[in-house]
Amino acid sequence: MPSEPGSSIGAAIAASLTIPSDAERNVTFSLAWDCPDVNFMSGRTYLRRYTKFYGTRGDAAANIAHDAIVGKISCGLTVVNDGTRPGKVDQSMVLNGSPPVHNLASIGERKFSLDLYSSESHRNDTAIDILGRMTSILEEIHNPVTLNSAFGPNLLEKGEENIGQFLYFEGIEYQMWNTYDVHFYSSFALVMLFPKLELSIQRDFAAAVMMNDPSKMSLLENGKWVSRKALGAVPHDIGMDDPWFEVNAYSIYNTDRWKDLNPKFVLQVYRDVVATRDKKFAQAVWPSVYVAMAFMDQFDKDGDGMIENEGFPDQTYDTWSVSGVSAYCGGLWVAALQATSAMAREVGDKDAEGYFWFKFQKAKAVYQKLWNGSYFNYDDSGGRASSSIQADQLAGHWYARACGLLPIVDEEQARSALEKVYNFNVLRVKDGRRGAVNGMLPTGEVDMSSLQSREIWSGVTYAVAAAMIHEDMVEIAFQTAGGVHEASWSEEGLGNTISQPDGWREQTRVSEQNVNFEAQADELSK
Repeated sequence: MPSEPGSSIGAAIAASLTIPSDAERNVTFSLAWDCPDVNFMSGRTYLRRYTKFYGTRGDAAANIAHDAIVGKISCGLTVVNDGTRPGKVDQSMVLNGSPPVHNLASIGERKFSLDLYSSESHRNDTAIDILGRMTSILEEIHNPVTLNSAFGPNLLEKGEENIGQFLYFEGIEYQMWNTYDVHFYSSFALVMLFPKLELSIQRDFAAAVMMNDPSKMSLLENGKWVSRKALGAVPHDIGMDDPWFEVNAYSIYNTDRWKDLNPKFVLQVYRDVVATRDKKFAQAVWPSVYVAMAFMDQFDKDGDGMIENEGFPDQTYDTWSVSGVSAYCGGLWVAALQATSAMAREVGDKDAEGYFWFKFQKAKAVYQKLWNGSYFNYDDSGGRASSSIQADQLAGHWYARACGLLPIVDEEQARSALEKVYNFNVLRVKDGRRGAVNGMLPTGEVDMSSLQSREIWSGVTYAVAAAMIHEDMVEIAFQTAGGVHEASWSEEGLGNTISQPDGWREQTRVSEQNVNFEAQADELSK
């Protein structure tokens, strides 16, 4: 279709120059577009971060391109601005109350024990702050546009910079914003390169912990209707059609009962405190950390300090069922207890520091029941996958080490388990040139009990390699990580140079020693 008179629908740019023999010249191009509005299916509209500097009229592309060329712009990331958000900051978010000692706060059937391990009467500022926030939430529960949302800027103190908020997709096939179970892996890059964006995401999830959304959603698993989000639960994602206000776009299972999301939140928050040394951030999110950990007590069925999985895929491996004490979720829980104690020390909550350290010691002892002399069993249920060698079995240990915390298992155990993963999950798949398959049986065969046990996830493989480096197993760490690189970019790889899938899975098993994997980008999970 031709353009209207006086307008254009396309353009071309060419540069000419003379290059002498044995010389080189550089030509700089800049492509920019100005789309100031971000519109969601809910009808909410936001302004992009850059509109604070270039205006909201949508005619600033030329200026943006110019500034990119002359070096005024260091990166092209855009962050949602809060300039047009509905509602206003509600100061009741930080109201305090004065509850009696040994109080239970509840909404519906969800109860959170705010008792500490000591039976002595005392006044606890964390509990007071938490209960004050819960009271405010109860008052505002029918007005979700104001307080009952995952709007992290509400946690900023006066004078702190509000850089806006940041959204990203897990992948083309998983169109949910900021899926938190796998942000656990990718967030290392964000906190290293763009720490303020990482803290912005964490504030959103800290605010989401305090959300209670009783609206109903139907589960794909069984068609049952459940509440969208329980107070104290870390959501799977920040939403899709109405981010920050309607979280948990994921609907296969009820993620309020997942066992890894809350510990992952605590570990990431503490990691970010260590990385940024941001005391104000630590103070702001500490009540959410406390509540997230208290929420998990309901999953310690026998009171031994360790959470138990419930016989369905109640974790990020959402086709791989797990029951009882598990290497993955159990290890995350042990590490999170230690991280909570350490964070309590950072914010000056001495009672909580001692309480969570006590729980850490109990859970750490129970975790040892999974040790079989060579590695940590997948779970203690005695089922067909219980003895599976999970590549990600030391996820909690890895995070603890990365945060400068004490290891949650002995050095000999860690090295033995990682050597097992390397010899089985890595080397027995394409001679170690594909990464680490999620599950292998002790017989040397790929664990075919679920779709995801036979997949290779790039993020998990890199995490395994990182754990190896922490244990001074540097050579096999790079060989492990190199398999993901080769699968993606080598001539003998899977051809994923342009679009890297989250993982790949078995197509045809040739032999126990040589498994042929093929990318399945349209139906992959993590």
